[in-house]
Formats: sequence, C-alpha cells, structure tokens
Amino acid sequence: MHDESLFKSEGILVAHGDALEILDGLVDDGTVNLIFADPPYNIGKSFGAFRDKWPSDREYAEWCYQWLEVCLRKLVQDGSFYVMTSTQAMPYLDLWLRERCSVQSRIIWHYDSSGVQAKRYYGSMYEPILFCVKDPKNYTFNADAIAVEARTGAQRKLIDYRKPEPTIYNATKVPGNVWYFPRVRYRMDEYEEHPSQKPETLLERIILASSNPGDLVLDPFAGTFTTGAVAKRLGRRFCGIEQEREYIRIGLRRLDLRTELDGERLAPPEKSYVRRNGQGAIPERDESTGDLFGTPK
Repeated sequence: MHDESLFKSEGILVAHGDALEILDGLVDDGTVNLIFADPPYNIGKSFGAFRDKWPSDREYAEWCYQWLEVCLRKLVQDGSFYVMTSTQAMPYLDLWLRERCSVQSRIIWHYDSSGVQAKRYYGSMYEPILFCVKDPKNYTFNADAIAVEARTGAQRKLIDYRKPEPTIYNATKVPGNVWYFPRVRYRMDEYEEHPSQKPETLLERIILASSNPGDLVLDPFAGTFTTGAVAKRLGRRFCGIEQEREYIRIGLRRLDLRTELDGERLAPPEKSYVRRNGQGAIPERDESTGDLFGTPK
C-alpha cells in the first residue's frame, strides 16, 4: 500500500485510486464545470496492471452507468460533460445519457493511420465523443475561443446576396462535429508511455469551448493527465483520478507537482531515435547520406 494517494497544489488535485470508489468523496456534488471522461474501452488493451476487458458488452455498459451517474451529480447546473468510448460501446452510453441529460453533439475525432488498418473490412479511423449538458438552454460555450477558418468567406470570398446589403460570408465559424487531430506519436514532445494517449489539441478545444478561467475541470480516468496539463495551462482548476501508479507518476510530472515519487525521480520517457524495420532489425546505414534518416553529410 502506498503512503500517498492524494497530491495537491493550488487549484490542482491528483488522486490515486479507483474512480468509482473515491470520486463521490473527493468532489462535492454540483461543483464541477466541465468533465472529460475517457474510460477504458473494453477492447483488451493493457493499462499497467489493468487489462481493459469485461466479460460482456452488457457488463461493461453497466459499469459505465455507475460512474456516469456520479459524474452527472458532480456537474454544476450549467456544466458540460464530454464522454468517450469505443464505437461499439457508444450506443449503450448514448441511449442511457439522453434520458438523463441533453446530448448536444455527437462528435467524431478523426485521425491519420500509421499503416494498413484492415484487409477484409473498413479500418477504424475515428473515435466518438458525446458532448452533453444538464441544461440545454444554459451552458458555457465559448464559440469565439474555438473558431476555425470558414472557406466560403476566408478563401473563396463568396458573397451572401440574401442580405439587404450583399456581403462576403464570415471568415470564421464554430467547428463542425468531425474533428481532425493527429494521434500522439512516439516522436512528439507530448508523447508518454500509454496505449491510448489523447492529444493536447483535442483537449484544448474542449476546455476552451466549455469552461472559463478559474473553472473546475474533472477527469475521472486521467491516464497521462493530458486534460490536467491543458487545463492548468489555460488557467483552469483541475481534479484528476487515476488507478495505475505508473500513470500517477506521469501526472505529477506533467502538472509540476513532484520531481520524485516512491523514491524514484520522475522523468519523461527516454526515446530511441534508431529507426527499425518491421522485424525490429536496424537497417543498414545509407552511405550516400551518412545516417539512418537520410540527413545529408
């Protein structure tokens, strides 16, 4: 048993434990402005000592309903709740949530492929996100903070002749519900050793849109603590829960809460920049360029 399970700093709280067991006692009802929940997906990945697999889809859904119910209680009346899971499981969560809150948007996070995805079916290139609110008539949504370029006005300069005085269409707009953000790759600065790390750009859009400086952001399955890192950078308060100790180490480092834990120094992952082929072997040096990456001598 570890001596420490709670780590605090001004506006930041990191908790080591099972979200279902500790969330209710950790955060008061009606105090959280924004929740981002990225739970295990029930697809068999390993997260430290935990393997992400339930005996059936129904049992997985029943587990989700438990923490979803707690999260909804924690939200302020004008709060927002973003939920992720696998494409297979999302219908269960969608049907359950729409009876208890308002699903404002069903978002597709689309990303690139690192290679061949499938040969006998269509490969998966996205993950779904539900954007939910308690009160559809009163919730935080900072449209200007997340505006993107509108091609019609910004590039094509098309004119709207329906107006009394014809004018060029707006140059910016609120993003649609299909978002393209690259997945976190090994060579990226934000990379951590985790099987499903979410990119900072994805969390930045969510946090900017659905919270304000000083608001409390909750992540009950914090993982690599990307939510916390972005929330802190944007001037929000943050509470994150994580049951795997090795990921707590990542969170404490990313949030500048600790430089060591359990007698070990907290350091980012060491990356090898030696390129390997598909069989794990190091290819021969390219004598025409002088190194493995084609950099001229």
